[in-house]
Amino acid sequence: MDQGNDQIQQRTLAFAALCQAVRLVQQVARQGQIDEHDLAACLSPIVVTDPESIEDIYGSPQQLTLGLQTMLNQLGDQKHKDLEITRYLVGILALERKLFRRQGQLGLLAERINQVKRQLNHFQITDEQVLANISSIYVDVISDLGPKIQITGNPKNLQHSSNQQKIRSLLLAAMRAAVLWRQLGGKRRQLVFARKAMSNAARGLIIT
Repeated sequence: MDQGNDQIQQRTLAFAALCQAVRLVQQVARQGQIDEHDLAACLSPIVVTDPESIEDIYGSPQQLTLGLQTMLNQLGDQKHKDLEITRYLVGILALERKLFRRQGQLGLLAERINQVKRQLNHFQITDEQVLANISSIYVDVISDLGPKIQITGNPKNLQHSSNQQKIRSLLLAAMRAAVLWRQLGGKRRQLVFARKAMSNAARGLIIT
């Protein structure tokens, strides 16, 4: 595989991870539940802070099948596009740009993530105490950077503190993916002008 295609694949995986996180946010908000394996797979990359490759962060593309399919729908025709997902993606990308300009916040984020790493010596990443910590990181470091992302769904589901913690934790996972996407050369204009290349890469990754 040539370097250009490899770079497109890596960016595609990062954007698929972003799509997967916000799709799971939508699932929690609407249904009030989420598969614990899906939650763990989405949150684990948050604590991978010194990877040697994108595989160290997300493992195999199969872990991102939901995100890849969501991404294809979002980049495809209007019939399959979910405007709620679009709103969440736009919100996360806007917050990521603000975070990038705030070096102090980046330092605080790294410090708080190290606290989560220490917790993982004793608990699973889906444990209630760990979720509470990850959720508080989003509240303390990310949410005040710009306009808050308004999550829509079943009001009864959104009132449960455990669901609120899962949603905020998933939004932090989405932010992690957005940071990586930018680091790999991702730009918002590519979602318009390079959508065909990204879609082709996503289809190839789903097949493999």
